[in-house]
Amino acid sequence: MPELVKLTWTPNPASGLPRSARRGCDYEAYVPDLLAGRTFSLSGGTAADVADAERAVQRLNREARGLADSEAVARLLLRAEAVASSRIEGLEVGGRRLLKAQLAVGLGDDPADVTATEILNNIEAIRWAVEAATRAEAITVDHLLSIHARLLAGTRIEEHGGRLRAEQNWIGGSSYNPCSAAFVPPPSTRVLTLLDDLCAFCNDDALPAIAHAAIAHAQFETIHPFIDGNGRTGRALIHVILRRRGLAPVVVPPVSLMLATWSQDYINGLTGTRYRGEASSREAVEGLDAWIALFAAATTRAVADAERYEQRVAEVQATWREALGRPRADSATDRLLRALPGAPVITVQSAAALIDRSEQAINNAIPRLLEAGVLKQTTAGRRNRAFEAVDLIDAFTDLERQLPSPDGDTRRTPPGRRVPQRRA
Repeated sequence: MPELVKLTWTPNPASGLPRSARRGCDYEAYVPDLLAGRTFSLSGGTAADVADAERAVQRLNREARGLADSEAVARLLLRAEAVASSRIEGLEVGGRRLLKAQLAVGLGDDPADVTATEILNNIEAIRWAVEAATRAEAITVDHLLSIHARLLAGTRIEEHGGRLRAEQNWIGGSSYNPCSAAFVPPPSTRVLTLLDDLCAFCNDDALPAIAHAAIAHAQFETIHPFIDGNGRTGRALIHVILRRRGLAPVVVPPVSLMLATWSQDYINGLTGTRYRGEASSREAVEGLDAWIALFAAATTRAVADAERYEQRVAEVQATWREALGRPRADSATDRLLRALPGAPVITVQSAAALIDRSEQAINNAIPRLLEAGVLKQTTAGRRNRAFEAVDLIDAFTDLERQLPSPDGDTRRTPPGRRVPQRRA
């Protein structure tokens, strides 16, 4: 059974805070049930929603290979999730700016763009998490700590990276104390035991993959094991589970962004999993069932957005090929057209490494691509000449605008969070 631990908040009288923020109080911290070894049951409707969502993810991964380079699309969808999820955290960076910062880092420049650096850490953390945790025999607490350390590397709170919190945290209410908090996670002394249990659950495969990822994500957010970066780490965990279970071997749809778009439903869904009493109670069973149904619906919608985006990428590539007079198969030009979705901003050097051709071959191909309107010259870093695929960046911006809209069109339903400006 979950516990409510009664605690007392004792303020520091020398903190210099306003009197209202220095008051003490009694509060309750929620310690959830353990997950490993539990039996879960889904209602008929939720089981059908989960099956629909899994078929959608399988279709996305299967058909991606026919529409466009699947690895390239996977990288760009991951970048879209990193950009938008960072925007949820208050880090404002447009896709073009991030792509240039990423290229500058690849060229050995030190990007002065601190915000872009945080988002690049987000991309790297999810990429590493998916690769390392998929290869590993089992997910461990050390994997979660490593993901978190990569997320916070180079940020103002880097010293907290990869370290479990040693103090109480809370969600909502005052920034100074938990007295008016909407939710108080478990005391820090209980965090390691809960994470060990969560990892044991993550390594089981008794549940369908979508339900598995939904429960693991909710439990992680309830534990809230870090001082900061819990949201981003919890979103990375979704990627890890869907990849480990084999449901999304190449492309993971941006499901966590749909949950953020349906923000109030998301909060209500998580709250519904924080039941009191027996796990077999009606409240517990219905709350978890409703959460899994919401997660499945978010996955299905995320797949639909990803498929529309991927179709747009394929249309852009077809237009390019028509403008270029159908370039010779496997030429440098042909390889660049296939690689650009994953790297819409390139230099001669990065393009040569990307398609495994000489810089001379790239220098021969780029004038054709400029003349056909595939590329436009720009700069990256301090003084590096670069080239950007404007059509792809515009499509990426459209995706960033589409994901935060409840029904996928900001002209009909305003986005629930900040989005890039509509392109002219």
